[in-house]
Amino acid sequence: MVIFGIDPGYAIVGWGAIGFKSNTYKALGFGAVETQAGMDFNYRLEYIYDEIFNVLNRCRPDALAIEKLYFQNNQKTAIMVAEARGVILLAAQKLKIPIYEYTPLQVKTAVTGYGKAKKPQVMEMTRKLLHLSEVPKPDDTADALAIAICHAQAAGSALRRTMFERRIGE
Repeated sequence: MVIFGIDPGYAIVGWGAIGFKSNTYKALGFGAVETQAGMDFNYRLEYIYDEIFNVLNRCRPDALAIEKLYFQNNQKTAIMVAEARGVILLAAQKLKIPIYEYTPLQVKTAVTGYGKAKKPQVMEMTRKLLHLSEVPKPDDTADALAIAICHAQAAGSALRRTMFERRIGE
């Protein structure tokens, strides 16, 4: 199974593709789509869409796992991330890739076994699970790989699926 993880944003979109077979993970590719501050926001969205569509089209994953949007203090930022997330979801939908979303708590639990794990713990465990020599940079890329690992865990059994995943649109 090939899983594509996304850490959505509008300045940096982290992405990572992993292979999962027989409880073994393998990093197939990872990176980030970065847009420049001050760039027209509509152009940023178009650029994110085009770049994600192209990498998804090359990768053709079995599933796309994306972090569920949650609001913190800055609603303007949250709205902009939601808009970027929308064009990412559109790219996956256009390619008929099933989409699943996970909360940060679900990702931390799946990767480290502890829902209150700190970011460095999640990043290091992601590195270990994927047998990488170092944690991928930027952090958004490591987060995307962790989200993909979370989906691999959730997809592993019917019980896990009912506990972890919610397919968008169902």
